Amino acid sequence: MDSRTGRDLSVGEVARRAGVAVSALHFYERKGLIKAWRSDGNQRRYGRDVLRRVAVIRIAQQAGIPLARIRDALAALPEGRTPDAKDWAELSSTWRNDLNQRIRQLTELRDRLDGCIGCGCLSMRDCPLRNPGDEAGLEGPGARFLASAG
Repeated sequence: MDSRTGRDLSVGEVARRAGVAVSALHFYERKGLIKAWRSDGNQRRYGRDVLRRVAVIRIAQQAGIPLARIRDALAALPEGRTPDAKDWAELSSTWRNDLNQRIRQLTELRDRLDGCIGCGCLSMRDCPLRNPGDEAGLEGPGARFLASAG
């Protein structure tokens, strides 16, 4: 065991206990979401606090929070300490406005979708989904959405 905590976990133990693939842990580490250190035998080791951090990451991802925002939020927590209920309350409150905005946008999209499916409109002037208020018309004539059409 590493002398940092005496209770460190291997990458396999963290993966098993957190319910994620080892590759996911490596990915989270590369993105700066979690931290590991190397043992004397050059094996990746994690503190036990990483289990709660991985749980927070997974929940935030399910809510659609971008990884950069998750990283920034986790960076604000004290290192080496397991995030607690107070930490979660602070983290989740920072994401609440973004989620509410996304819900409003998706609700608007859902409510307008019926008017647009199969319309065959080529001008995009009246399309409330792709060109609300004919914003593309302000950029000049011609096709504006071909490059981003997918």
